[in-house]
Amino acid sequence: MKYPLLLPLLSALFIFKAAAVTPPPARENIEWCDVRITHTNENKLPRVLLLGDSITSNYFGPVEKRLADKAYVNRLATSAFLSDPVLLAQIAMVLDMARYDVIHFNNGMHGWQHSEEEYRNAFPAVLATIRQHAPNAKLIWASTTSLKIDTAAASASAPSEAGAADAGKLMLQADLRQVSDARIVARNAIAAAIMQRENIPVDDLHALTLGHPELHSDNVHFKSAGTDLQAEQVSNEILKQLPPR
Repeated sequence: MKYPLLLPLLSALFIFKAAAVTPPPARENIEWCDVRITHTNENKLPRVLLLGDSITSNYFGPVEKRLADKAYVNRLATSAFLSDPVLLAQIAMVLDMARYDVIHFNNGMHGWQHSEEEYRNAFPAVLATIRQHAPNAKLIWASTTSLKIDTAAASASAPSEAGAADAGKLMLQADLRQVSDARIVARNAIAAAIMQRENIPVDDLHALTLGHPELHSDNVHFKSAGTDLQAEQVSNEILKQLPPR
């Protein structure tokens, strides 16, 4: 007696079992995604996407106001780390919803449970996803902002998990113990080398914020003065890349 469906069924069962026991990517205890796409049915102005995390989400409003008569400014802020396939799906989803002329992007403040080598290895896939879904967009990479306190023991002054969630749910409290400006500098250097090779301009927000603890509201986030300072520089860099009207 022949069983023509037995082999495909066994193969499917093996694949399902293998997938079931494959551990997911290391993630934070709270993962989040914040998308805002405005003027969805309008095309009179160029469209800009700010891609990043809670820092990006904070300067989104001031940038949107500064560019109100020059571009439609959208945002994708997320906690997903570079090597998480969820990030690639989020990027693809947002870029497929509109045609973007400029994409200002950053990813470096999250995922401290991942090594800098993993950061380096995962970066090309993110860049490839952006280019695949927005092939005509001009890109600007923003360096990751500095910390108020340059110490790997930042968790000593960290807010509670609930407080962290209210402040943007930036990262795990356990991850905060691994945060240092040295690691941010290392990731920025990795990304900067890729940008140089790919001929992508850099918006150096790390240099802008370094050595200015008075601009911070906590070890990671910024007061309105710090956010406005970033928004001014971000807006100026975007203006350089906007198509002529």
